Amino acid sequence: MSASTKPKLMAFLDLRAQFGNIRSEIFDAVTHTLESQQFILGPEVAALEKEISVVTGSKYSIGCASGTDALILALLALEIGRGDEVITTPFTFIASAGSIARVGAKPVFVDIDGQTFNIDPQAIRKAITPRTKAIMPVHLFGLSADMNEIDEIASEHRIAVIEDAAQAIGARYHGRAVGSLGLMGCFSFFPSKNLGGAGDGGMVTTNDAGLADRLGVLRVHGARKKYEYEMLGLNSRLDALQAAIIRVKLRHLDRWARARRNNADRYRELFREFRLESVVTPPATPSNYWHVYNQYTIRVKDRDALREHLLGRGIPTEVYYPKPLHLQRAFAYLEYKLGDFPASEAASSKVVSLPIYPELTEEHQRAVVAAIADFDAE
Repeated sequence: MSASTKPKLMAFLDLRAQFGNIRSEIFDAVTHTLESQQFILGPEVAALEKEISVVTGSKYSIGCASGTDALILALLALEIGRGDEVITTPFTFIASAGSIARVGAKPVFVDIDGQTFNIDPQAIRKAITPRTKAIMPVHLFGLSADMNEIDEIASEHRIAVIEDAAQAIGARYHGRAVGSLGLMGCFSFFPSKNLGGAGDGGMVTTNDAGLADRLGVLRVHGARKKYEYEMLGLNSRLDALQAAIIRVKLRHLDRWARARRNNADRYRELFREFRLESVVTPPATPSNYWHVYNQYTIRVKDRDALREHLLGRGIPTEVYYPKPLHLQRAFAYLEYKLGDFPASEAASSKVVSLPIYPELTEEHQRAVVAAIADFDAE
């Protein structure tokens, strides 16, 4: 196929379409913030914190500079550091385990449930030692981890649960919102998230007043009063401009989540229509879970060949994640090896994510599935 005839790429995530629908609201919010000339914390951040508490059902929300910082701040608030262990999953973005290592603690990986891609609670139970101070489940791709099991294990051993909810704002588990299911919940407002800003941003949620107070001090260098430092903290304040933009988008979050869920349902219908049930394994949808589909991740054979085929049809895909964390050079010092976590390794070799954003049309989805069917017929 010549360059002149190559099909135009469909968007994997069309943030321009999202922005076009809320342009005037965004400009009004940004203009208001610029006119106020209050850019560091301030009323916009305070208002967003209250609104996130409503969404998550948490008493306190503390804005910070990124989702990664949210995880680090949560660990620091619990005084987790050198000599401590935190259990997490190797099948996720590096920020989860990276935050644990950054505070000096040891990430302890355990395998995932091969159906949900989330951490396996029974594997957690086997990994607990006297040094275990916390469990960090990741609500991957917008689906909550099995929090009843995880909370039960944590309660038995008197250890904390820090939810990595970076991909899952608005998701629910047995009617409860993620971010309120552990001791603390950590969110990201990276632009590609379901609730994304115009840059980095994060939030920690909790029902513990003491932790909320500590988090608020930690995010401003450890100071409660100017130039008086109680502890060593971070410079991790959420910008008011980001808060203003996120507040606008928050008003649309539930509608966008429903659109993503409708698109996920349509994919399933199209897989049936094109008789691809034996070819494509769609995302798991356990009962009593509200999946918000930050990614729509399927499992297929010949993943890389399929991706190349789809790209030739102008259809972009992504792989989250092509190499699990226990096999990354950055964690070589932990001395894990290939074969240690077979479900995570299998997922990394078979998963591919399809476009799922709210503005995606039925025509686009049909084109995606038709292209998969053509690949299967070759």
